Amino acid sequence: MTSALWYVLGFAFAGFTFVFLTVGISWLISHRHRSDRHKGLPYESGIDTFGDTWGRFGLSFYIYALLFVAFDIEIIFIVLWALVYGDLLLGGFISMLLFVLVLLVGLGYAWRKGVLTWK
Repeated sequence: MTSALWYVLGFAFAGFTFVFLTVGISWLISHRHRSDRHKGLPYESGIDTFGDTWGRFGLSFYIYALLFVAFDIEIIFIVLWALVYGDLLLGGFISMLLFVLVLLVGLGYAWRKGVLTWK
């Protein structure tokens, strides 16, 4: 019983020591360049920003991202289904056809609403 307690206390001590030692060393390393005037400036690829840096993105970027994720997941399901196709019966084939049909109906709806046109 007491040996198990010593293991728990030893691991707790090692964990706390690791965390505080890591935070302390990173604090010491990061505070060497206190006088750098470029440290707090926002930049991208080393080029200074111009214009409003808090500009809003259009909704079409988000919709494209959501459509990409949806069809990326669809491809993963279809590839996994193709790997076990030999073990499936007619029910597995019909369920995949229904899955693809539902996604095609959603794609047709998005296309008809004009979501896929870039403005």
